[in-house]
Amino acid sequence: MERDFFHQKNILMFDGECNFCNSSVNFVVDHNKTKDIVFCSLQSKTGQDILKHFLLPTENFNTLIFIENGKYYIKSKAVFKLSNYLDNYIKYISIFSIIPALITDVFYDLIAKNRYRLMGKANACRIPTKELKERFLT
Repeated sequence: MERDFFHQKNILMFDGECNFCNSSVNFVVDHNKTKDIVFCSLQSKTGQDILKHFLLPTENFNTLIFIENGKYYIKSKAVFKLSNYLDNYIKYISIFSIIPALITDVFYDLIAKNRYRLMGKANACRIPTKELKERFLT
């Protein structure tokens, strides 16, 4: 993958088999009016290529990944970076980034560990509507 690719796009990578993750993607779609975020399932070919590029695990996903300006963020740091691109009051979630990740990641890990139990597991990745298709990397 070309290095410039990661500097041109803000990419939210998610577990395409996780209903909680898919709900989170829907939330971001609804609250990112500037449409400056694209989405990529961790299981997709592009997702796997991106993971390999950053030397990240290519299976057993336990975090979403947010890529901004060629740098990746995981767990709570990813959530805080992502929130800067969301509308209205939601962007203020990033204020919690002043709390050390060691603490905020405890809460993130608790949700991640129980995400399938909370909302189940899907058998396939989300299929975007025609309007959203251009914002999904495959």
